[in-house]
Amino acid sequence: MSTHFSGEGNIGSPPEYREFPNGNDEPRRLLRLNVYFDNPVPTKNGDFEDRGGFWAPVEIWHRDAAHWKDLYQKGMRVLVVGRMEREPWTDNEDQPRETWQINARSVGILPFRIESVVLSQKSQDSEQKSQTAQQPAVSKETKRKK
Repeated sequence: MSTHFSGEGNIGSPPEYREFPNGNDEPRRLLRLNVYFDNPVPTKNGDFEDRGGFWAPVEIWHRDAAHWKDLYQKGMRVLVVGRMEREPWTDNEDQPRETWQINARSVGILPFRIESVVLSQKSQDSEQKSQTAQQPAVSKETKRKK
């Protein structure tokens, strides 16, 4: 069972990265974040009070997950969009339990608690690809008009 989910929260621990073999293909990559989704409610004095937040594991299955493991950091504010999924399990005393996890479609970084952003120069290879992609395609009609 799953349902659509969208929420803001803070990453509570360093991201966990794993690779899983996928036969002869490229391995499947998983980045797992532990996020506290809060429910901030404004108070009369202008502050916010947390009313009923929860912790949830957020899984990002993506081929670029290896690059993102250093991007996401503990304490960072994120916006998560994806599916919330129920994971039933049994504890050591054979009691049925359940956990809700989020299979993320996207995880955006929100500009809270960020001290600085450092941009790096594109490599020549990626610049050539972007320039090629930005050049307009010449259609057959355009060629005929000339």
